Amino acid sequence: MFVSFFPRPPVFAVSAVLWGALAIGLWYTFGPQLGELLGFHIQASGTKIVGAAVFVSPQFLWFYLYFIVAVALFASAWMLLSPHPWSRWSILGSALILFTSYFQVQVSVAINDWYGPFYDLVQAALSKSGPVTLFQFYFQLATFAEIALVAVSVGVLTRFFVSHYIFRWRSAMNDYYVAYWPQLRTVEGASQRVQEDAMRFATSMEGLGVNLIDAIMTLIAFLPVLVRLSSNVTELPLIGEVPYPLVVAALLWATFGTVFLAVIGIRLPGLEFHNQRVEAAYRKELVFGEDDAVRAAPPKLIELYEAVRRNYFRVYLNYMYFNVGRILYLQTDNIFPYIVLAPTIVAGKITLGPMNQTLNAFSQVRSSFQYLVNSWPQIVELISIYKRLRTFESRIGGQPEIFVAVFAKA
Repeated sequence: MFVSFFPRPPVFAVSAVLWGALAIGLWYTFGPQLGELLGFHIQASGTKIVGAAVFVSPQFLWFYLYFIVAVALFASAWMLLSPHPWSRWSILGSALILFTSYFQVQVSVAINDWYGPFYDLVQAALSKSGPVTLFQFYFQLATFAEIALVAVSVGVLTRFFVSHYIFRWRSAMNDYYVAYWPQLRTVEGASQRVQEDAMRFATSMEGLGVNLIDAIMTLIAFLPVLVRLSSNVTELPLIGEVPYPLVVAALLWATFGTVFLAVIGIRLPGLEFHNQRVEAAYRKELVFGEDDAVRAAPPKLIELYEAVRRNYFRVYLNYMYFNVGRILYLQTDNIFPYIVLAPTIVAGKITLGPMNQTLNAFSQVRSSFQYLVNSWPQIVELISIYKRLRTFESRIGGQPEIFVAVFAKA
């Protein structure tokens, strides 16, 4: 699954995490000063930019250059020390997905910055507390349209690239399994695992991986914003005054949801895995019956289908109470920010603009902490696919001679 696409997967994963942590640490420690030395004038631009112009501001241009250099150093080292036929897609492609995920988070930050002046303008117009012209109102809407246009353009191009990235990963897995096909062909459901499970695994890994990166990037981008906005919130309901109350509330609520859903959904991965096995057994007998009149006799098919039916009914029952818990949690989650902000709103300590900024930043941080909550069904499916492919790969022994030839065409 991984060795077909990534060079030395365990070492690569550890090195990527360590290099990423080092790059982030250097960025926040010495990034602004180094950018100033290179002439980007980051500290001189004291006024906060609202709108799409922020994406071509000196601090963003400096970040683009810093990211490119960090990725180039990391990729060059791996390509020289451990050559791999799919390294351009696995290393550089993953880096591009990482960058676009970060960029889309920054789009959300830009929209959050737009909330403040826009909703303050709306409040001033509705309360007649200050002069508001039609031009000012339309100008704010045009500013949002600029940001949205950037978001749409980057989003469409990202999805196009990710589609190719997934297919390349599937192609790498396909070539790997085809090279070992003489050893794998007798495994139950071998054709399905090569043709279908490889694609489903790559798709699931991409979806969960991008969402995880997005959650981490959102935390990096929005936690400082939420800490700054916490100055408007002094206490939490039932708890009272705590340091950084919005961050504490988001963390506690997300932790509760993650543990709660993990407990009630603990049986689902095993049931999904068993479901794939009974389906494969039933399908295999039908396939044999196409060429052999002795196979796929009605009593045998009835027996195999009964196993399918029993497992599906167990899956439905377990998903029923899992969905009850998940839907209740997510519905409560919709009003949770207002519960947290209730004392501040009732006391009139916040205006409409900062309130919407706070609600959006709080929702972004809360949803990032809720990565496992939001991804649990996909995680269940991925665990099932992973178990099937690991069982499949356990048949692989030594490296066949055609392995190198098959991979050479990558």
